Amino acid sequence: PADTLRAATIVAAKVLAMENALGRIAPGFAADAVAVRGDPLRDISVLRSPLLIIKDGRVVMSRP
Repeated sequence: PADTLRAATIVAAKVLAMENALGRIAPGFAADAVAVRGDPLRDISVLRSPLLIIKDGRVVMSRP
């Protein structure tokens, strides 16, 4: 699971030659966020049912 998450974030940013702007949560980086119930490093399937999705600083999906 950790390699899969890296591939979707920091590795993808490097492939796009945008590692100085994408791929991690840090000051000056563009970031979207997903909240899930559980630990995706232990069970990656929790990403199938996100509780919250933030895109471009706005909540685009929220479940109670």
